[in-house]
Amino acid sequence: MKAKYIISALAAVAVMGCNKVENSPAPEYITVSTNILSKVSTNADGSQIFTAGDKISVYAWTGDPASVPAVRVVDNAINTLGTDGVWTAAPQMLWKNLVDKHYFIGVYPSHAASEADLSAVKVSVDPADQLSSDVLVATELSGRIAENNPVLLSFSHVMAKVSIELSYRNQWGGGVPEVSAVKIKNLASSASLDLLTKTVTADASPKSDTAIPELKENEIYGSVLVPQSGITTIAITIDGSDYIYTHPSDISFESGKITTIRLIVGRNQIDLGDVTIQDWTAGQTISDGEALN
Repeated sequence: MKAKYIISALAAVAVMGCNKVENSPAPEYITVSTNILSKVSTNADGSQIFTAGDKISVYAWTGDPASVPAVRVVDNAINTLGTDGVWTAAPQMLWKNLVDKHYFIGVYPSHAASEADLSAVKVSVDPADQLSSDVLVATELSGRIAENNPVLLSFSHVMAKVSIELSYRNQWGGGVPEVSAVKIKNLASSASLDLLTKTVTADASPKSDTAIPELKENEIYGSVLVPQSGITTIAITIDGSDYIYTHPSDISFESGKITTIRLIVGRNQIDLGDVTIQDWTAGQTISDGEALN
């Protein structure tokens, strides 16, 4: 997945077809519409779309919508978007029959192999490619039968996102100093994801002081994060000195939300400004803090 801003995504997955039954026509195959909001390309109106080469995993089953059986009607069928705007599924996806209710899960990025337990899928943030570590999940658990074409799946972000924006007092002569690193301390980078509930549970360990990628030189730093709470400290390294911001309470990075933290860096303190929403739904507001070196 390329490093791009990601917003809350809606996907329409058209599932068409049925298995053979007596006196029924041959089954039709699943097709996927291109009316999908995504993480790669942004339209002028701010909406985003999947682009050619994107792949999603699709799972489908019958029976209990709250429990995915080991044997599924569709088990990790990979749908790939072509340059012609047409999605191709491998293997082809078919309805089990004409009458049973079917339940669906879609996942981006696609899984390399079928997950045995969809309630405990491991997810993580790649330290070398943090902004490409987002996960989108869609569920259709109301139950669809073969005549309910198409089946619509709404994808949403399950990871969190942070943006740290820096400005400076006149300690550096009114200019912008060279920032060596911006780190969030004691951050978990792996978790367990329940695809049915879209719930992410951060692993208790390991945790580390994580350098946040630079998006605008010396000014904006951003990353996709595992949703978690218990974070209080951000460190900014300038000219070999660490400027530390310690929040008076836990900072919570929430699933599907972006938390933007504005820091004013100077000799005496670091003040926090307001929080804005960037693409994803609003996250925690942090303001009126101080960080001392």
